[in-house]
Amino acid sequence: ERALSLVRGRPFGGAPLPWAEPYQQEMTTRIIDVAHTVATYRTAPGPHQDLSAARRAVATGLDADHASELLYRDWCRLEHAAGNRQGLHTAITRIQQINQELDCSLEPETEQLINQLLNNTHSSASKTL
Repeated sequence: ERALSLVRGRPFGGAPLPWAEPYQQEMTTRIIDVAHTVATYRTAPGPHQDLSAARRAVATGLDADHASELLYRDWCRLEHAAGNRQGLHTAITRIQQINQELDCSLEPETEQLINQLLNNTHSSASKTL
């Protein structure tokens, strides 16, 4: 979490020099991995649960890569865990808009999670993905 707090947006900015592109991709991948790990850990029920920390991790990861479907799934899970239906709908709408802009479909795991969170109980969300 401390390392993630040092991240400020996309590595090397929006348009890195050609020599920086491989480093940018590697750093972005690692940021997403750490953000996902923190969000998963902080969303799970227990004494370590901290939904605000999970939200910060997801936001930081999405600042680095606004199209990371993995982080959108984390965002959906944490809003569901918080009982924040409006936040859940915001996350769903955002990933749908991103995928529409990219002209691609949602990953099957994302579609399944959205359907489950919108149609099932709170306990079933923690069993998914």
